[in-house]
Amino acid sequence: MLDKNKKYAVLGLARSGIAAAKKLRELGLCPFISELSAKPLDTETTEFLDDFPHELGLHSEKLFEYDSWIVSPGIPLDVPIIKEGKKRGIEMISEIEFGYRIKAKDSKIIAVTGSNGKSTTVSLVHHILKNMGKSTILAGNIGAAFSSFPIEKSGIDYIILEISSFQLDLISSFKPEVAALLNITPDHLNRYEGFDDYAFSKTSIFKYQSESGFGIINKDCAETLKHLCAKPGKMLSFSLADSTADAFVSGRSVQIGQDSFDLEKLLIKGPHNHQNLMAALLIIKALGLELQQAYEAALTFPSLAHRLEYVTTINGISFYNDSKATNTDSVRCALKSFERPIRLILGGSDKGEDFSLLTDELKEHTAKIYITGDTIPQMREAWQGKLPMTIEEDFAQSVRRAFEDAQHGESVVLSPACASFDRFSSFEERGDYFKKIVWELKSEKEQI
Repeated sequence: MLDKNKKYAVLGLARSGIAAAKKLRELGLCPFISELSAKPLDTETTEFLDDFPHELGLHSEKLFEYDSWIVSPGIPLDVPIIKEGKKRGIEMISEIEFGYRIKAKDSKIIAVTGSNGKSTTVSLVHHILKNMGKSTILAGNIGAAFSSFPIEKSGIDYIILEISSFQLDLISSFKPEVAALLNITPDHLNRYEGFDDYAFSKTSIFKYQSESGFGIINKDCAETLKHLCAKPGKMLSFSLADSTADAFVSGRSVQIGQDSFDLEKLLIKGPHNHQNLMAALLIIKALGLELQQAYEAALTFPSLAHRLEYVTTINGISFYNDSKATNTDSVRCALKSFERPIRLILGGSDKGEDFSLLTDELKEHTAKIYITGDTIPQMREAWQGKLPMTIEEDFAQSVRRAFEDAQHGESVVLSPACASFDRFSSFEERGDYFKKIVWELKSEKEQI
């Protein structure tokens, strides 16, 4: 329940901050908006700000006049204004926590976090529930912000949320009916003091669940089992091999109790997607819905854009866009999804990972690697003399060089192991640019 006697401030003009401010206004409150960036705003944002007291280019002491801050996930929690606010006892919550406080009681929340696989899993669950005739929304770290929907009104059966560690850092009562933690691997280490802090953030998705709440975990993930301090009331697990898990792979099928589901019929491929399917089916099981119907809906679910997305084939060489692979474990999943060695494009902005952890898998699964972006020095140091490599400062040239080197039947895969912010505004922009280059290549070759 939202306390309307409090004065609210919104820190950050990203989509979650804008959504929270609009929702507060709909609820009869007028928050103060504080945005650190002083860059020129588009017309829509400028007009939006006219309706609110606000400041641009700084987080000033005026913020201390407000009781509760809704903090954008993009703002690190160790910046001076946050530290000072905590000292003064100001409540700080994420937009996820805010949304939970205002949502209608009849809507059930399904929350999914993890280092990898979140977007595919929540999209698959959404696809399944829509096909089963349920009223659902998909929000959080994917698509529109949680509070941008009419969540305070009755009638939404299920709210499916993809949640990042940043969004979990400022929850204080968030209690999903079903929560899934897919995996924990090194990521965002530039934001946390160490891996243990990052892992703790991930496991906090279970922190406030009631005894009736379901938690779903990956039994193959040692880091999840090690860091699982906050445990849900009812636990379900999945595994690629362990038959003691509630869902496991046996041969080419997933087994859940007496039910068996053929993996060969799926449109999504690779062991990581088999894990995503198991997580989705266990979510459906936790909701008490029919598994066979859910599986049949899953058969029509396609790969998401920028996640091992097939682009096209040119002269027998196939291209795949895996721009969402912003950490080493995502790349590891991509490598295991191909039957023969691939030509892999790597590099981008650094998130503090140890790239050498990929060395053995790269030796086994790649014909050659092509390194580009700001992480060239780190990747060169990790793999010089150990792997065939080409280094290209220019992103487009790295794609063209991989194509020139590739032989008939091979695949060229963009799976960077890095964030995109050295050259692009998002992984989506990077993936779209990759596809643009590929289609230009196809046009050029068709004219010859």
